[in-house]
Amino acid sequence: MRKETFVFSQKKVEYLFDASFGEIENHFAKEKMIIITDENIYHHHAAKFNGYKIIKIAAGEANKNQQTIDISINQLLHLQADKQTCIVGVGGGVVTDVVGYVASIYKRGVKLALVPTSILAMVDAAIGGKNGVDVGFYKNMIGTVYQPEVILWDYNFLSSLPEAEWINGFAEIIKHACIKDEALFSFLAANKIAFFKTDRSAVARLIEKNVFIKTTVVLSDEFETGERKVLNFGHTIGHAIENIYNLSHGHAVSAGMVAACTISENINNFYSEEKARVIKLLLQYHLPVKMEIDPDKIWDVLLLDKKREAGSMPFILLNKIGEAKIISIPLVQLKSLISECL
Repeated sequence: MRKETFVFSQKKVEYLFDASFGEIENHFAKEKMIIITDENIYHHHAAKFNGYKIIKIAAGEANKNQQTIDISINQLLHLQADKQTCIVGVGGGVVTDVVGYVASIYKRGVKLALVPTSILAMVDAAIGGKNGVDVGFYKNMIGTVYQPEVILWDYNFLSSLPEAEWINGFAEIIKHACIKDEALFSFLAANKIAFFKTDRSAVARLIEKNVFIKTTVVLSDEFETGERKVLNFGHTIGHAIENIYNLSHGHAVSAGMVAACTISENINNFYSEEKARVIKLLLQYHLPVKMEIDPDKIWDVLLLDKKREAGSMPFILLNKIGEAKIISIPLVQLKSLISECL
């Protein structure tokens, strides 16, 4: 195990890399922990949870809603969770988002630890403190920024991760490469998912590289007033696609990144050859780059996107692979660009 500590605005967060799940007991008393996980994770890893108080929630994005929050809080009350309780979220991005939100509002905030179990959660969702739930088609419309005490990466959880979820997570890894690290982009281009699935040390290094990329951005702008917005590359359109068409997060973000590359090409002098490299890499990792999408449906959802600012929308474009910029695009212009790129 290797430990790193990062200081955010209101809390120090300990990162425990290549740890075993049981090491969480070195940080919190077992009798004061309540684990919230989903039914799938519990099914595959039940032995890890012996002796813990457990709350199981339904798996999947469809359950990332206020009803799941209410169910979780009622169960916490039943288990007599108090201000000294640590809630431990064990799961993928849906679990980390839901549990982070529950911990931030239960009794006005209790201790939180996160154990991400998917590639997507390990490189993205568990990091940075953002959490929340969806409201209908609208992604993460309700939530807070609430940092955990501890994030623990136990790579043994990846043994039960389905192929589709490996693909799902690599969309966020490719996003990080596009916005911040051309060398990472080239490294990904030289490899394939099969390599990372069979080489534990390689996937550990890749995950930790991406963790540091995201953490560095968040430390510079924890509450997303500026630089942190670059992490939304591919997400503005991607989130709308995800819920309207009931796609996985990674597939929707992949399509969103292609759209953002096209808009970058149209208004930001992003080279077509660079766009072709992004598309080639997405295809290499089995992510979709083209699908039948109704621009009008996407636009209706975007109008209520939480990032909208009066008559414009902050949009993340690429100057080149490895370098992103934030441009505020007037809504009238953006609607036209979306119609063209979709």
